Amino acid sequence: MQSLLKPFAGLVLVAGVVGAAHAQSPFAKPEQAIKYRQSAMFIMAQHFGRIGAVVKGERPYNKDEVAKNAAVAEEMSKLPWEGFAAGTDKGETHAKPEIWTNAAKFKSAAEKMEQEMDKLAQVAKGGDLNAVKAQFGATGKACKACHDDFKKQD
Repeated sequence: MQSLLKPFAGLVLVAGVVGAAHAQSPFAKPEQAIKYRQSAMFIMAQHFGRIGAVVKGERPYNKDEVAKNAAVAEEMSKLPWEGFAAGTDKGETHAKPEIWTNAAKFKSAAEKMEQEMDKLAQVAKGGDLNAVKAQFGATGKACKACHDDFKKQD
């Protein structure tokens, strides 16, 4: 168990430092905010994808690995939102204008994804692969719904 906690504790520490730094000073440039949110999304997608490989039968099921990946994805799901600040709709981004013109819907979609990611992390701890598969599907739907409405499909 300790081997699982060390990397996660490091991630939480980094997230806390990053969060504290952003609370003291906002991003100096829009491109920094864009890179921040893209990085958080990338890491979340990587860990979510590892679970997906198990769900699809491409990788063997290992309860501890799935739980670890779900925990990282869940933590990362909380981070990208401050990177969608005003002025970050231009530049190297796939964000649609609707993020800013329909902020309430975007916030609702983000919250839904976070809730589903949290459920996935909780289910993964239980070790029931069928429950993981079901929640993985629900979480994926929440991710897709947000992408359909708010991400440019290049």
